[in-house]
Amino acid sequence: MPVFNQRLAGKTAVITGTASGQGRAAALAFAEAGALVIGCDMDDDGAAATVAEVTKAGGRMSSSRVDLTDEAAVASWARDVAATHGQVHILYANAAVTRFAAVDQLTFADWKWNVAHEMDVVFLPVRYFWPQLVLAQNAAIILVGSTAGVTGSMTNGRLAHTATKGAVVAMTKQLAAEGAPHGVRVNAVSPGMIRTAATEGNLLAPDHPMRTIAGSIPLGRIGTPDEVAQCALFLASDEASYVTGVNLMVDGGWSAVLPG
Repeated sequence: MPVFNQRLAGKTAVITGTASGQGRAAALAFAEAGALVIGCDMDDDGAAATVAEVTKAGGRMSSSRVDLTDEAAVASWARDVAATHGQVHILYANAAVTRFAAVDQLTFADWKWNVAHEMDVVFLPVRYFWPQLVLAQNAAIILVGSTAGVTGSMTNGRLAHTATKGAVVAMTKQLAAEGAPHGVRVNAVSPGMIRTAATEGNLLAPDHPMRTIAGSIPLGRIGTPDEVAQCALFLASDEASYVTGVNLMVDGGWSAVLPG
């Protein structure tokens, strides 16, 4: 049986968006499991704080400032990681940011912004780290979908967000098919409502209609970043060696039941 607290020992894990929230929780969890964590973010202070937390806990982590919507920047980062570390075993494409708007208020500029910040930020790391993951021969990619990618909402205008997250779920299936001959497993985690600084500022704000969503979640509460990170950790580990193409809902049962 594996030693669970070191189940990623000897592996290099690239995690995007590690300055806060689910990315920070993943960096801590993956490092605790023995991985060397390579992070990135545009929030310099937050990224540095995550590295400090991981180091204080006895883990190993570095971080770079990378604009994941910039193809040249992502390609350069991937080359630097390859030159420094030689091989990548895990890619957790966690980073994303969204703008919410109902269809009658959604501008084309905001639509394109969401595509860049929720789809491009997934595609570009996958595209440029793919050769290193193939070389590892036993690699794992975890993408981040959302309940928004598989359901509609009557309380939150989010057409662009729904489209991009639905695309990420679909990308998971295709990448699993393309990765299988190379030993690359590809899965997704799709969080429901998770309490982070970002959600506290919008969806869980006192004046937002979704602030009472906990009452509609079968488990009766809002999730935490660590609960998402632990699911991603499982999918990244050898315990999930026969799991690929899966979209794991991490939502307290919200997407599994009808209202009432």
